[in-house]
Amino acid sequence: MSTKDFIEKDFYKVLGVPKDATEAEIKKAYRKLAREFHPDANKGNAKAEERFKEISEANDVLGDPKKRKEYDEARALFGNGGFRPGPGAGGGSFNFDLGDLFGGGAQGGGTGGFGGGIGDVFGGLFNRGGATTGTRTQPRRGQDIDTEVTLSFTEAVDGATVPLRMTSQSPCKACSGTGDKNGTPRVCPTCVGTGQVARGSGGGFSLTDPCPDCKGRGLIAEHPCLVCNGSGRAKSSRTMQVRIPAGVSDSQRIRLRGKGAPGERGGPAGDLYVTVHVDAHPVFGRKDDNLTVTVPVTFAEAALGGEVRVPTLGGPPVTLKLPPGTPNGRTMRARGKGAVRKDGTRGDLLVTVEVTVPTDLSGKARDALEAYREATADEDPRAELFQAAKGA
Repeated sequence: MSTKDFIEKDFYKVLGVPKDATEAEIKKAYRKLAREFHPDANKGNAKAEERFKEISEANDVLGDPKKRKEYDEARALFGNGGFRPGPGAGGGSFNFDLGDLFGGGAQGGGTGGFGGGIGDVFGGLFNRGGATTGTRTQPRRGQDIDTEVTLSFTEAVDGATVPLRMTSQSPCKACSGTGDKNGTPRVCPTCVGTGQVARGSGGGFSLTDPCPDCKGRGLIAEHPCLVCNGSGRAKSSRTMQVRIPAGVSDSQRIRLRGKGAPGERGGPAGDLYVTVHVDAHPVFGRKDDNLTVTVPVTFAEAALGGEVRVPTLGGPPVTLKLPPGTPNGRTMRARGKGAVRKDGTRGDLLVTVEVTVPTDLSGKARDALEAYREATADEDPRAELFQAAKGA
């Protein structure tokens, strides 16, 4: 199979499987198609025979993990018609469509080409020989972005969609990410387009570093773009709507996959990390997946018991039954009235009772309390305290 065929043919489409298909799914699809188009079952049918060859060729690549990895990398770099044999190529010189390679048409120069031996450019990637044994510059993943957002207490509990304005590195629009103002960079002579240089480390081993001349890009701009200074990357600002999940807590760091800076040469975008700050609420607090609230009750309610109405966050009040003799500081639970958990269920509302002491009594209330004090004069609530202190 030629290198051109290796890149241009869509073997996934031939087998009718998605690009993330498992080995078992590929094997199953191949067997089904092979039975359908096998020459023994389609004698004299030239189209079926040709189809069977295509199926076998696709399975030969996708059924081998190593070949499949090479194929996926090649398609990511030069797939979808990203290269064409140049005039008089013969021995393997190719012209590359920089518009396809960098994600947009080259500005000012149309479709530019650069020559190079097929071994130099593809030798390392496909292990098919050539002047170098390095690895062709791979698609480069976009940078991760860190940002912060402040939510109200209610937004943090229920979740919210917020606008975030971010500044990151992305392909330069002026040069379509090529780094060259004419859109025609050349292969870096130092690393021969690999983006890496080897350095000895002793003991017969060698390590690789990003090429110092092309900064790991594998390409050098003859006429550096004035906007990005030949890097192919420039700062860009964008505003995007980001969904913050329900139940997020203060200072929590959220990872949003693929929402960071765009990748280079077909590489995936980076991730967005959002640090969330949550404003305090005047009534409610938070403890893990539970909300907390302190409810004042009168001495009579605490002593005699009764029903107490309790507010909830964003919903109608609930009524809790206060047992007789409820002490100050006791915590009760209203189930399902807390923050949203990861599984979609809600935590509880923890209600702490606070017995209030009146500061301004009416005459009738004072008389009633005086009568109560006389009725309980023989009861000393501090007796046990003194007894314990004496015996210690």
